[in-house]
Amino acid sequence: MTVQLGQIAPDFDQDSTQGRIHFHDWLGQSWGVLFSHPRDYTPVCTTELAEVARLKPEWDKRHVKPIGLSVDPADSHRGWEKDIEETQGQRLNFPVLADADKKVSALYGMIHPLADPLLTVRSVYVIDPNKKIRLMITYPPSTGRNFDEILRVIDSLQLTDAHKVATPVNWTDGKQVIIVPSLSNEEARQRFPGGWNELRPYLRMVDQPKLPR
Repeated sequence: MTVQLGQIAPDFDQDSTQGRIHFHDWLGQSWGVLFSHPRDYTPVCTTELAEVARLKPEWDKRHVKPIGLSVDPADSHRGWEKDIEETQGQRLNFPVLADADKKVSALYGMIHPLADPLLTVRSVYVIDPNKKIRLMITYPPSTGRNFDEILRVIDSLQLTDAHKVATPVNWTDGKQVIIVPSLSNEEARQRFPGGWNELRPYLRMVDQPKLPR
């Protein structure tokens, strides 16, 4: 199965390091970041899991719940958690799915037979409170994921949902944004009474509204 942007994230029940998880119920009204690992005790993923735990204040600020996945069983995950804490100086504070039967991996298309038919690739899915998939990224095995970039994308998505703006290249919080083309000038004047800089009718730059928090 292949998931696509905009579709409802497949629901599932699966074991984890924090007990059985019914995914949609577990998400509730939060955003979610589901990210997979080839298997336990892999070096790059060891650093990634610690960083996700370290970023807990940033996830909380954005109402985001992270959840990991590996095809090894929960007992193996718990042993790996000890290694992560000892080598990275950070204890995990989010669940890691024990997808030994590869049920979730199959639902989300995380297994690429040309890479390895037994292991998941290193994928990231950002899911909004309506359970829609808003971002998908797959990384090569040798490259650690950039979770600062994932946070930046979540900021952009939440800004778009709240204010009908898009974010330009290399945008970071506080920089100018773009009024979405679907918003008429009349509607834009109601949202942005201070006006905007119209470089072209389709390219209207405006000061960034506040991020929803």
